[in-house]
Amino acid sequence: MESRRGENPPAEGRSFAARPPDTAGSENRSPQHYVPRPPERGHSGNWLLQHKDAPLDQQEKALENDPQYRKLPAQKQQALRQRLEHFNSLPPQQKERVINRMETWEHLTPQQKVEARQLHEDMRKLPPGRRAMVETAIRDLSQMSPEQRQQVLNSPRFKNMFTNHEREMLNGSLKLPLAPTNAGSEEQK
Repeated sequence: MESRRGENPPAEGRSFAARPPDTAGSENRSPQHYVPRPPERGHSGNWLLQHKDAPLDQQEKALENDPQYRKLPAQKQQALRQRLEHFNSLPPQQKERVINRMETWEHLTPQQKVEARQLHEDMRKLPPGRRAMVETAIRDLSQMSPEQRQQVLNSPRFKNMFTNHEREMLNGSLKLPLAPTNAGSEEQK
C-alpha cells in the first residue's frame, strides 16, 4: 500500500498495540516522537532506512537536500529535524522498533489506520491505572489464539475487570495487524 501525504506511522515504543502513531503510555509523548520521512517518497520508511546509520549531521544534510523536504513549510521542516534528532537519541532496539512500526503502519488499510487512531485516542483518555491494566491485557491476550482471546474477553473475570468500552478497545486492538510491542521496556515513547 502506498503511503499518503500527511499520514504518520505509529510512534515507536508505545505499548498499546494500536498506536498511531504512536497510543498507550503516551501521556508524556508528543507528536515530535514520530520520525522523519519526507512525503511522497514511495515506501514511507525508505528514507530512514537509507540514512539510519549515518551521523546526525549527514542525516540533516540529506534531509535538507531532499526535494520533497524543501517543498515543506519551514515549520514542518523544523518538526522533521526535531523528529530526526529524537530518533537519533534512541537506543538501537528502539530505533529498530520505530522502523518496524513504520513498516507495519505502511501496510494498514485506510480503515485500519482510522481504527488505530481512534483506539490510540481512546487509550490516551484512560486514567493511567486503567491504561496500564488495558496495556497488560493487550500484551497477554496477544499471546493467545483468537479463540482463547474471545473466551477470555467474554469471561466473567474480564467482564468484572474491564468496562464494556475497555473490552471493545482490547478486542479492536487485537484485531488490527500491528507490530508487536515491548510495553514497559522503555515506557514508553
